[in-house]
Amino acid sequence: MTISVRIVSQDDESLLMNAADGVFDSQPDMQLTRQFIQDQHQHMAIAVEQRVVIGMASAIHYSHPDKAPAMWVNEVGVCKAFRRQGIARQLLACLFKHAKTLGCHEAWVATEIDNKAARGLYRKQQGVEESVVIYTFPLEN
Repeated sequence: MTISVRIVSQDDESLLMNAADGVFDSQPDMQLTRQFIQDQHQHMAIAVEQRVVIGMASAIHYSHPDKAPAMWVNEVGVCKAFRRQGIARQLLACLFKHAKTLGCHEAWVATEIDNKAARGLYRKQQGVEESVVIYTFPLEN
C-alpha cells in the first residue's frame, strides 16, 4: 500500500471524481470541482492510493486589511477503511506546510464539541483549543 499526500493541482479534476465513499459528504460534482480548483484561495490536500482519493482536507486562505493571511480548515475526511492510520494528520501537515508558502501566520479549524476523533486529531497537531459560539445563517429564499 503506497499512499501519497499532496496539494490538489489544476490537473486533478478527474481524480477527485474518483473518491472512496466517506471522503466527501456527497459524490463530487465536476462543475463544482472545477470551480473549487480554479479559485486561488481554495486549497485541498488529498491522500491517494492507486488513483483513488482516500482522504482530503480542504481549506481557504484569506486576508484582511488589518490582519496577516490565515488559513481556515473547512473539512477533513478519510474513508472508513483508512481511518486511524495517521492519514488525517498527514493531510493537515500538508495543508499547514502549504499555508506557510502562502504567507499565512496561522491556521484554524472548528469542530463539534462531541466530535472526539477530530478533537483528538487537532490536539495531536499541537492545536490550542478555544471556546467559541458559532452562528449559522441560512441564506436560501
